Amino acid sequence: MAKAPSKKPEFLRKWMVSLKRKPQMIALAVLAAAFVYYSLNLTKVSNTTAKVYGAGMGLAEFATMLLSILSLVCFLNAFPHRKKTNIPMLVLMFLMVAVVFYCDCFYDGRITEALTRAENPISAEGVNSYIAGAQSMLKVHRILLTAGAALAALLPVYRPWIKKINTSVEVAANEEMAAIDISAEDA
Repeated sequence: MAKAPSKKPEFLRKWMVSLKRKPQMIALAVLAAAFVYYSLNLTKVSNTTAKVYGAGMGLAEFATMLLSILSLVCFLNAFPHRKKTNIPMLVLMFLMVAVVFYCDCFYDGRITEALTRAENPISAEGVNSYIAGAQSMLKVHRILLTAGAALAALLPVYRPWIKKINTSVEVAANEEMAAIDISAEDA
């Protein structure tokens, strides 16, 4: 009995073909991962906002969530199907990512102020360990945002490299096509 060919290489080949057609999906996936990561850790951020209660912390949290969603929408509109890149939408997406990055830095600064203030500092240990978790989450979120923005900005650089990947399938029957004689058939 002959073994059936594995479906995994065909799946990977099809995935690479779709990636060759839309290489911007790499940057979109990283930006979406940043949004999902922030969303899944939103409890830490909300609890930190309630505990520290610094000026503008809630607004920064809200702006991060809102602009993260809107930047994904702008990214999707920046690369319409079979059309040229929509530059204004791409610029708007970069502006939104920059504002989200600033909001993360601002929020992290407010946490640091609350932890290091001279009178009545807040401890990030024990019951308040979520504050340290929020700070580390913000650092990872900023790294993901930077990586996503860099991938979007460098798309013209790595698009030709991805297009050079060979995804063709060699079919054994193609060599016998020249031997088929169709001249004797009636029309």
